[in-house]
Amino acid sequence: MAYRSADRRHGPGDGDLTILVVEDSRTYSTALCRRLREDIGLPLVACRSLNELHEAVTDDRAAFTLAVVDLNLPDAPHGEAIDFAVQRGIPTIVHTASFDMDTRNRIMERDVIDYVPKDSEFALDVLMGTVARALANRRTRILIVDDVMATRKLLARMLKVQQYDVVEAGSGAEALSLLERDQDIQLVVSDYHMPKMDGYELTRRIRRQFRSDRLRVIGISSSNDRMVSVGFLKAGANDFISMPFIPEELQCRIASNVETLAQIAQLHNLASRDSLTGLYNRRHFFEQAGPLIDRARSKKRSSAVAIIDIDDFKRLNDNHGHDFGDQALKSVARCLAQSAEGGGHLLARIGGEEFAILFPGLDAKAAMRQSDHIRLDVSHEALELGEHKDGVTVSIGVAEIGENGSLDEALTAADRALYAAKRNGRNQVSLDTA
Repeated sequence: MAYRSADRRHGPGDGDLTILVVEDSRTYSTALCRRLREDIGLPLVACRSLNELHEAVTDDRAAFTLAVVDLNLPDAPHGEAIDFAVQRGIPTIVHTASFDMDTRNRIMERDVIDYVPKDSEFALDVLMGTVARALANRRTRILIVDDVMATRKLLARMLKVQQYDVVEAGSGAEALSLLERDQDIQLVVSDYHMPKMDGYELTRRIRRQFRSDRLRVIGISSSNDRMVSVGFLKAGANDFISMPFIPEELQCRIASNVETLAQIAQLHNLASRDSLTGLYNRRHFFEQAGPLIDRARSKKRSSAVAIIDIDDFKRLNDNHGHDFGDQALKSVARCLAQSAEGGGHLLARIGGEEFAILFPGLDAKAAMRQSDHIRLDVSHEALELGEHKDGVTVSIGVAEIGENGSLDEALTAADRALYAAKRNGRNQVSLDTA
């Protein structure tokens, strides 16, 4: 039997990521697989020997996104299972029952993501965090800046093992050009000694364009002068690492800066969201709308705005209670989000039962068509809460933002159109033509 099919969990599609677990202890394997299912939620394949690992990977080498492998197995006492997984390009995390410096050195000789000792009651918690971080790292793009290709390639290789998306630059000027073109770069790792533009100057120029909550900078140097780290930090860097690298230190410092960015992004996201519906709030709408309109204008394209209001919302609250009203708001928000998804539109709840959508790059006619699709989608929703059942409809007012017009003027015009739709019977879209 190649592997226990009962341990495999298939998701909704053929493209699901799968984690490979290699552990000979039945008790520990059961606990580990249970935590992976609960915390990570990906399909699993569990093996208890090198032989089973051979057969599982031979079945489908490309099926595994990550492996969690025990260092010592009865038929692989010297880490052969790790070598097998790594050689087949499967990103690997090692877990081991015993740990000392010799064990550490044996593990770090291989290109593994990390190692987690089993020697504490928190071992599974640490392992879950390591797995989650390795999967998340793939969404993190790091720019390495060093004029010495050998050093640059070594660092790139170390970070790619950690599953980061890595891009490289051989000079400060090239780095600035990449940053201007690639908005997905979240972290810059820069050497100090570089011709024409050293690491200090590069860091200062980065800080003129990017705040620390958007882009982190880590300085690196092989210099024994401790003032080099001070120079980087004074220039605006967030951290400093001395070379030659200790892999675990590099890993922890990079991970700490990436985690800080994620926490900041989460706080920004919470501050910009409406707590009930999960849509963007009024403040975020007005902060983001202007740049989107300007971008469309730079491409000689119009924009339009729509205001959406739930029909007879007071009646829903009075007849069925405020919980039902909240359900109506969430249902409409869900419909709006689904209808506006993927179009580059800006959607927000701007107050009470009112929502707004900015359509950058769309003229009034196109925005009218999009709004009518939204109106129809909402009208097909049936609300049910306990014994209460009801339908919900919306009225929508649309206005185009003129070449020299402002968002405030367009919102006023859309508001007029909305009330025209209400006066004319509700559940319709009206365009302001004034």
